[in-house]
Amino acid sequence: MRKFTYSVDVAWNDNIVTIGGKSPIIVQSMTNTNTADIYETAIQIKELTLAGSDLVRIPVNNVSAANSVPAIRDHLDKMKINTPIVGDFHYNGHKLLADFPDCAMALSKYRINPGNVGIGKRRQDNFAKMIELACLYEKPVRIGVNWGSLDNDLLSQKMLENSKKSYPLDKRSVIQDTLVTSAINSAKRAEEIGLPKNSIILSCKVSQVQDLIKVYKNLSLKSSYPLHLGLTEAGLGTKGIVASTAALSILMQEGIGDTIRLSLTPEPNGNRSNEVKIAIEILQAMGIRSFKPMVISCPGCGRTNSSFFQELAYSIQNYLDEKISSWKFNYPGVENMNIAVMGCVVNGPGESQNADIGISLPGIGEALSAPVFIDGKHEITLKGESISQEFQLIIERYVKTRYGSIKN
Repeated sequence: MRKFTYSVDVAWNDNIVTIGGKSPIIVQSMTNTNTADIYETAIQIKELTLAGSDLVRIPVNNVSAANSVPAIRDHLDKMKINTPIVGDFHYNGHKLLADFPDCAMALSKYRINPGNVGIGKRRQDNFAKMIELACLYEKPVRIGVNWGSLDNDLLSQKMLENSKKSYPLDKRSVIQDTLVTSAINSAKRAEEIGLPKNSIILSCKVSQVQDLIKVYKNLSLKSSYPLHLGLTEAGLGTKGIVASTAALSILMQEGIGDTIRLSLTPEPNGNRSNEVKIAIEILQAMGIRSFKPMVISCPGCGRTNSSFFQELAYSIQNYLDEKISSWKFNYPGVENMNIAVMGCVVNGPGESQNADIGISLPGIGEALSAPVFIDGKHEITLKGESISQEFQLIIERYVKTRYGSIKN
């Protein structure tokens, strides 16, 4: 069960993305283009949106970037991409937001890192200036603390306090506590300046799984702001995917988290949209949100005709990926459909009966025939070389019959 948090609306035109409250957990991503390259950045935002990102964050790190934001927003609007874009500010955000009001207005949300807004009194002044501008333009703010850029003054204070205790904590625990304190103190300060509580989102990013779990459990206990989850600098390939999945899944299962991002290091010249697709897979696998029909398939073993079984599983998945955009528009609810593609008689019929549609393929040495189950009942047995094409037609008819009536 989701823990109670306030809801924060992030909007552009008629597209309102609500974070927190009873709203679904949303997916975020971030561009890795040069923001000053208007066309390339707009195209990547479009790609991330089409992959399923509800919000897209862009770095606003210099004058050229800030000056480009309105044109990026204009390009997106012309492409009919209403995805809210979030400005990521560090060091000079107070100047950029003040000097480029068109940029401040074109963004739908600001991300502020309290550890990177200045030193000493300047930190307080610069933070206050950014919050005042957020109030002026009525923009929500994510106060995003990161242990790679933690407020050193606050950390030093926490370390000193800890050293005076009879039983001092280890350094790692003090850092965890400082992250939470920095986020909550900054949120309280933002409210004092005038930013409404329902315009504030918090995050405390770390790069180790157990640290993230401890920090967010503590943050969740001490606040009711919506929380953005993410394992920062998660890493490469399967390591980053597994670590992010482990951390986020545990927290979301305990009702913690309102929005997520997978901070994966892409392969050289890799597709940035992969982080969105994996975030979607996590939410879908946990039953939190449904984005597309789920294909249930066995891993295959010595009993299965691996080549034929694998080819069918992949062809059905590709077929669903091609169809889902039009299906979701014409057949509401189709994203909840489950399809089983099983490789032999051991678990095939049973798993197929438990799915909306299932096919149980013949194993090695068995006749080339495949029973198809629809809503738990044996409907037909396919035979011959055209099983894949015939099964696709069965899926198509099922979608139109079951989900077509919902819209009508």
